[in-house]
Amino acid sequence: MTSQKREQLDNLMTEIAQLPHLQPFFAMEILAMAKTLEAEGRKICHLEVGEPGAAPAPEVIAAVQQSAQTDPQRYTPAKGDLALRRALVDYYRQQHKAIVNPENILVTNGSSAGFVLAFLSGFEKGSKIAVTRPGYPAYLNIISSLGFEPVEIELSASNGWRLDADAVRAAHSETPFDGLLLASPANPTGAMIEREEFARIMNACDDLDVRFISDEIYHGLSHGLPETSALELSDNALIINSFSKYYCMTGWRLGWLVLPDEMVRQTEILAQNMFISAPSLSQVAGRVALPCRDYYDQQKAAYVRNGMLLVEALSEMGFKDARMSDGAFYAYVGIEGFAQDSVAFCKALLQEAGVAATPGVDFDRVNGHKFVRFSYAGDHDMLVEAIEKMAGFLSRPLSL
Repeated sequence: MTSQKREQLDNLMTEIAQLPHLQPFFAMEILAMAKTLEAEGRKICHLEVGEPGAAPAPEVIAAVQQSAQTDPQRYTPAKGDLALRRALVDYYRQQHKAIVNPENILVTNGSSAGFVLAFLSGFEKGSKIAVTRPGYPAYLNIISSLGFEPVEIELSASNGWRLDADAVRAAHSETPFDGLLLASPANPTGAMIEREEFARIMNACDDLDVRFISDEIYHGLSHGLPETSALELSDNALIINSFSKYYCMTGWRLGWLVLPDEMVRQTEILAQNMFISAPSLSQVAGRVALPCRDYYDQQKAAYVRNGMLLVEALSEMGFKDARMSDGAFYAYVGIEGFAQDSVAFCKALLQEAGVAATPGVDFDRVNGHKFVRFSYAGDHDMLVEAIEKMAGFLSRPLSL
């Protein structure tokens, strides 16, 4: 990367960071830098974005090819194609023993659109919505940009980055909030909440009159603990899910909401006006993907093998708190002893070693400078190469 291009990227990141409420999405910033280096002929090992390296199941590709040739691909209803919503009803019955009305399901343009619809439909302007820290960076940016106020509940590595009901009550006592958004498995830590504690958290929200939002986009990717959908415990929770992660469909931009009765009509009206409908071809893909769990479980097994290799290597290199997560496909590790600034560390790792990783400030604006997230959802051989490159990079003195 030329010094001029590097300066332009640095200036862009600085300008974005100065916008009201917004902070850069550094995973995407690092990805853009990596793509620039690749365009210049560099080979880059991508561990920065949470994107499965595998393609969708073969049945999905075949169905999409046929539909593209024979179907007109027009708008679907704003809630989504009924066949897909009925398939999601089957999914909840089979995976979670939960009964869902297809009328309460709304198909979205990825989980990102789901968050926007959920917040706008579920809360009055100015409401406070609690999230965990560290957590998915778009939470804070979307909440703030829509005119709501985020409240962060700090987690720590000492208890496996897990939220509990006592922490929810304590945070609400200090700063009362109207909603709680919780992901299990979580990004960036992969932490999961066991069913009993999940129920206690939801009970605490009921006691405090807090709307509970369950981010379940990493469901299907647990490594040990059983996954709990909020639908198993209550009809009042708001569920956000996506085909991106488990179903290897990031670019297809397809997700869904399961809504409490009182939110269905208002959310549908918002969806009609803001998004019209999710892509019809993607909805065909989603419907066919849902029952292909044998294929997708094979991909998950590959992620687990990658994760075990990466975590062991990171620990040997000297990263802090390197441990196999409960779910998802991330390692969130401390860089103490290597650098004081995770952004500078990730830039140097990319530019000097050709390994792209995400700085922890994406997920934690207070303590994230001490952490880096690595994704191990990609190709195994690339991961092996990335480990070798990182070991060489860290063997040299770093001035960061």
